[in-house]
Amino acid sequence: MAGNSQRRGAVRKAGTKKGPTIGSGGVRRRGLEAKGATPPASARPHHPAGKRAAKAARSDQGRHKKTDETEVVLGRNPVLECLRAGVPATALWVVLGTESDERLTESVQRAADKGISILEVQKHDLDRISSNGLHQGIALQVPPYNYAHPDDLLRSANADSTPALLVALDNISDPRNLGAIVRSVAAFGGHGVLIPQRRSASVTAVAWRTSAGAAARLRVGRATNLTRTLKSWADEGLQVVGLDAGGDTELDELDCTGPMVVVVGSEGKGLSRLVRENCDAIVSIPMAGPTESLNASVAAGVVLAEIARQRR
Repeated sequence: MAGNSQRRGAVRKAGTKKGPTIGSGGVRRRGLEAKGATPPASARPHHPAGKRAAKAARSDQGRHKKTDETEVVLGRNPVLECLRAGVPATALWVVLGTESDERLTESVQRAADKGISILEVQKHDLDRISSNGLHQGIALQVPPYNYAHPDDLLRSANADSTPALLVALDNISDPRNLGAIVRSVAAFGGHGVLIPQRRSASVTAVAWRTSAGAAARLRVGRATNLTRTLKSWADEGLQVVGLDAGGDTELDELDCTGPMVVVVGSEGKGLSRLVRENCDAIVSIPMAGPTESLNASVAAGVVLAEIARQRR
């Protein structure tokens, strides 16, 4: 037989070696490596259980958005109000083929004048980011607010020729109240607003609109621990004055000529216990009518107006 290597005189040609060989020469090394244990069905992206798990994760992420993330303002009136108030937007999205009106035209014109990127998108792109689809063909992207450190807030206040005037907010959860207080502080010569990092309203687009652009001129700081920050400010010579309906000192009796920080509590809860204990005085606003309390932003405006009057 021609293939019988035992035949006398047979010669084996190069490259025609037959039979079992020792080793594979590394040819099948990767193929022989272990791939580990089979992952569970929920961890496989193409398995039905994996698709359900990914969908649930996306749904949870949408429900628990952080306040510091980029915000999207939807609707023609809210977008126009933000642009009029000077909100530092980064992009304006307009749906292709959407019906134009004076609000849309003014929004596009203001965005172009401020150098904001104007992007034309498909309708389904805005449908995905709006819960009810009521975006009216326009959206505005607002970046996270850049908060100041409490030490920087105090340093800039002390650098002014007038005595330092700062306002701290305790238990203020409505961004409209925050925006209104920022507006009042800027109007009556204040130097900044301090908010706690947790359980407090943050500088969102709603606060920007309510402040009527004052948030662009006045610094807003954020403290990890409001009580500790107030103690450190008191050590620096600031008088800590709490504003509460049940205060034992009337506003008319308060000396407002020195450096001070006014702590405003919420209309319902008022000042928290630790904050109240670290105040030098608890001030109330005398009222002639039967009204028990004022809105937090209104009360802050009344106190700031009295402080400005005394300092004049």
